[in-house]
Amino acid sequence: MRIAFISPFSPLKGGIARFSGVLRDTLQGRGYAVTPLAFRALYPDFLVKGGAERVADTTPFNEARLVLFNPFTWLGAVRRLRSLKPELLLVAYWSGFLAPLYFVIRRLTGIKMVVLLHNLSSHEPFFFDPLTQRLLAASADGVLTLSGAVTQEVRALMPDVPLLQLFHPLYEPDGELSSVEDARSALNLDIHSPVLLFFGYVRRYKGLDTMLRAMPAILQREPALRLVVAGHFHESAERYRMLLAQLGIAGSVDLYPGYVSSERTALFFAAVDAVALPYRSATQSGVVQFAYAHGLPVIVTPAGALPEMVCHGKTGWIAPDCSAEGFAEAVGEFLDCRERRELEAIRPAIEAFSRDFSWESFVEAAGVFFESIAAKR
Repeated sequence: MRIAFISPFSPLKGGIARFSGVLRDTLQGRGYAVTPLAFRALYPDFLVKGGAERVADTTPFNEARLVLFNPFTWLGAVRRLRSLKPELLLVAYWSGFLAPLYFVIRRLTGIKMVVLLHNLSSHEPFFFDPLTQRLLAASADGVLTLSGAVTQEVRALMPDVPLLQLFHPLYEPDGELSSVEDARSALNLDIHSPVLLFFGYVRRYKGLDTMLRAMPAILQREPALRLVVAGHFHESAERYRMLLAQLGIAGSVDLYPGYVSSERTALFFAAVDAVALPYRSATQSGVVQFAYAHGLPVIVTPAGALPEMVCHGKTGWIAPDCSAEGFAEAVGEFLDCRERRELEAIRPAIEAFSRDFSWESFVEAAGVFFESIAAKR
């Protein structure tokens, strides 16, 4: 089956680009003819601030032609789709800014469209979300979700659109794996101290400030604990440095602002005992899958679909609420487990829990769904 796939792809940065790249490769490995229609840029430069950058000018235009904020490139995508004549159009969706593009393409090409829905509602809500959601509902011939929380939203918005709920598959570890000793030496971390990692883009909904406000109580319990923060700051990093100073915890927190390469990603995950996700809101998170791929437990809030991805006490810990106090309590459970020397027993539980989250299983189920949508009259 011929599938056209509109999404960010590498070298654009971010989790969506990574997810789409692996999905494209796995679909092709299963025999589908997938043609990517990549974004050259998503947002104007003055909004990006070092985030997902536009594709370099050396990238062939046919491989990355779409500019989300330039409607003239939308018409170019329409012409390319008309020449390709795919049996199905797969589109990645995570923000209301995409809805007008997909509405135009669906109307002007007539190609059946399946929406790969990472998020239905924007993480930072906008007043026009209801309008963009109606546009999406008018465009979708099928919807593929990655969590129960998003599925419930879709059922309420478009109850008659065919829907398949799957999961966020696991990523393979990036780069060459380092030993704990080598990784901690490279990051100047004590080999015996408990170390937590906050990884990925720093945005308000991800709750880094909640984690920092939990740190005084955590350090009172375990003064040697270190928190490593690695990722691009969508907010001012200086604001967080000021918060560290106000809380008196600067000596226990290491900030590594900026995009994290594959090699550095492998280094960070090799050095830590667990990964912290103190989110205020969430649908699903690729960071959990990164952690599991490295055999690491996670500490999460009960936000959105995060609890769906954690077996409490076996693959990680779920805080009682999204407050700093609640998150400190969950970190306390992690420390109890570490003191009892039970962290090694968690790795087999993570492996068992993760067996059904392969890309091959994902594509097997998704492919059947895609074929059913494409065959509908």
